[in-house]
Amino acid sequence: MTPARPAANPRKTTTVRKLGPVDIAALRAAVLAIPESVWEVENAAKPNKFEVLDQTRHIVFRFISSPRDWRGSYDCPAWAQWRGLLEPVLAKAVRTYGYARGVFPRVMLARMPAGGVIHPHIDANPAAKWPHKIHIPLLTNPEVISCFGGAEHHFTAGEAVEVNNLGPHWVHNGGQTDRIHLIFEYYDIDQPEPDWLEPLLRAGNMR
Repeated sequence: MTPARPAANPRKTTTVRKLGPVDIAALRAAVLAIPESVWEVENAAKPNKFEVLDQTRHIVFRFISSPRDWRGSYDCPAWAQWRGLLEPVLAKAVRTYGYARGVFPRVMLARMPAGGVIHPHIDANPAAKWPHKIHIPLLTNPEVISCFGGAEHHFTAGEAVEVNNLGPHWVHNGGQTDRIHLIFEYYDIDQPEPDWLEPLLRAGNMR
């Protein structure tokens, strides 16, 4: 039997959902102090090497074990060093969801250079269908424009926002300075899992 086509979590936004302001002062200062050499080393080792990301560099703290299943994730080496700064920011950003047991399967910094782009794409893997996808700008400029849910947006530094990662989206930094976002996923471990998950995993194991 062919597994059901993966359907999105109905709790996810289909456009953008503003989650409110977050105190990013300590995290932002630490991020701006990261040496270029560290950015280069971390970006070279990242698990998310996709052509659509173009020149955007990443420091990955947590990542999924399989693109088919968001329930398995692991800590990258940088997590131990940054956890104390990241966890209060993450907790503040997701407070409005009210989940008693929330999980962050992916956590990373994304640094887009001046003039940089992220090409139009969707997050197509099954593991992207369920968690909320959340951005917190740490460094930005007025010329950074993102398209989510069919509309263009400028996200303000320190404002957490959930975005629709399942529809076509893109980013362009038309300014003269870098754009650095904290990007992460979040889901409710107590929410019933979708009917399509286990058949999908079984079908993958049979290949």
